[in-house]
Amino acid sequence: MSGSGGVGRRDVLKLGALGLGVGAVGGIVPGGGEAQEAGPRGRHGHGTGPAPRNLPVADPMDEVRIGFVGVGGMGGAHVRNLLQIEGARLVALCDIDATRAEEVAGWVVDAGQPRPALYTRGEQDFRRMCEEAELDLVYTATPWEWHVPVCLAAMENGKHAATEVPAAYTMDDCWALVEYAERYGKHCVMMENCNYDRPEMMVFHMARLGMFGEILHGECGYLHDLRAIKFAPDGEGLWRRNHSWVRNGNLYPTHGLGPVANVMDINRGDRFDYLVSMSGPSRGLQEYAREHFPEGSPERRETFALGDVNVSLIRTAQGRTIYVSHDTNLPRPYSRIHLLQGTKGIFQGYPNRVYVEGRSPAHTWEPAEDYREEFEHPLWKDLRAMSAGAGHGGMDFIEDYRLIKCLREGLPTDMNVYDAAAISAVGPLSEWSVANRSRPVDVPDFTRGRWKEWPQLGILRA
Repeated sequence: MSGSGGVGRRDVLKLGALGLGVGAVGGIVPGGGEAQEAGPRGRHGHGTGPAPRNLPVADPMDEVRIGFVGVGGMGGAHVRNLLQIEGARLVALCDIDATRAEEVAGWVVDAGQPRPALYTRGEQDFRRMCEEAELDLVYTATPWEWHVPVCLAAMENGKHAATEVPAAYTMDDCWALVEYAERYGKHCVMMENCNYDRPEMMVFHMARLGMFGEILHGECGYLHDLRAIKFAPDGEGLWRRNHSWVRNGNLYPTHGLGPVANVMDINRGDRFDYLVSMSGPSRGLQEYAREHFPEGSPERRETFALGDVNVSLIRTAQGRTIYVSHDTNLPRPYSRIHLLQGTKGIFQGYPNRVYVEGRSPAHTWEPAEDYREEFEHPLWKDLRAMSAGAGHGGMDFIEDYRLIKCLREGLPTDMNVYDAAAISAVGPLSEWSVANRSRPVDVPDFTRGRWKEWPQLGILRA
């Protein structure tokens, strides 16, 4: 059955021809010790050797020449940010919508930069851009199935890659990103904007100062009523609902999990060890279609694999626990939960509140705003004025600023390809666990042991 977006279920499954499958874990099986990954490791040739000894860096550059793939809503927002950041130059734009590409090219010219080259000859034209344009960075804000093909084309043509979330949604492709980054010596960064949100960065700062003691547990998720977006006749409605047809798991873990992973030093002193996942029934999208589309419409005939609520539990190598939820098909206010529990205190979001033993009134939450003046993250102090008015309260600007700064100064990026792979892998691994009665499944060590040596993420400045 085809959906109104014009892509049938079989077409979704054929996305593997682009380097992606839908919901495939590539032969991962549970069991004692390390999970067997005949598909991913066999296909991409990873042996048992470690990752490079040092965190990925590249030579500094005075100017970052950027080719941007997918300049719709989110892509356009990133372009506007980049046009305000010193040292960023938009050299090429790629989009299947030629009219939109022309519009965004006008923004570039209005900002005082030369007119960018346009690549608008269809879905695969990003390959031509990667092959012929003189670029340092290729940035993609496309539908999920194009993230990996764009990143691989960029790296094999000598460009760094940056992608919207999730970076990948099969295990094969998580490993492919790691392999290409190592083979070609290029950055591959997943642009997780929630890592830079103001409360998340304050909590990170407080945790680094020891306010919560030893961090033992986190809770996070993506709880966002997307019914109207999934059924929209444009934008994400053209593709996002398709994943709900055939996939059942924690499809979008990165927004909640990224900030928790940073606090827990994932890939820098700890790592995800294994997870279990389960999903409830699928009701929300079907009911929405019945209520909003007339009888006889194709939307009413659609059925969905995705359970309305998925919950996943991750245990880390150091014994920490993380609860991750996904809930996008039911009526609810937005939340990412954002809970960090330590031996000396706790933070919980939505609404944001803090309890610190010995400082807070006994057994009483305090408003997080009471801690902001003392514990505001230095990066937010530095960039608050510059980020004002940018998307999602300013965090989108800060993530773009940090990427350009790291490239220009030859620094390790805040999030690297190993983080992109580990956090994105929660999606397909959760699908496997759901399909197998919530059996535990190991999370691959994409660093191949280097997580024990790499330094923790520090307190960043502008």
